[in-house]
Amino acid sequence: MVIFVKILLIIASIGLICVVLLQKGKSAGLSGAISGGAEHLFGKQKARGLELFLSRFTMGLAAAFFILSIVVAYIVKG
Repeated sequence: MVIFVKILLIIASIGLICVVLLQKGKSAGLSGAISGGAEHLFGKQKARGLELFLSRFTMGLAAAFFILSIVVAYIVKG
C-alpha cells in the first residue's frame, strides 16, 4: 500500500512538471508582468482548446499531488 501511494505521488509529480512545461507563457517582458497577471486573474483572457485542457489538467494534477503528499506524510508518520 505504501509503495503504491508513493509510486502514484511520483507519477503525479512528473506529470505536473511536464504539463506545466507544456503551457506557454501568458505574457512576455516587463509590461506583461505588470498587466498580464491582472488580466489573467480577472478572466479577461479566455483559454480555448489545448490551453483550456492543459489548465484544467494542471489543476487536477496539482490537487492529486497535494492530496497524495498529505497521504504519504500521514502513512510515513504513522
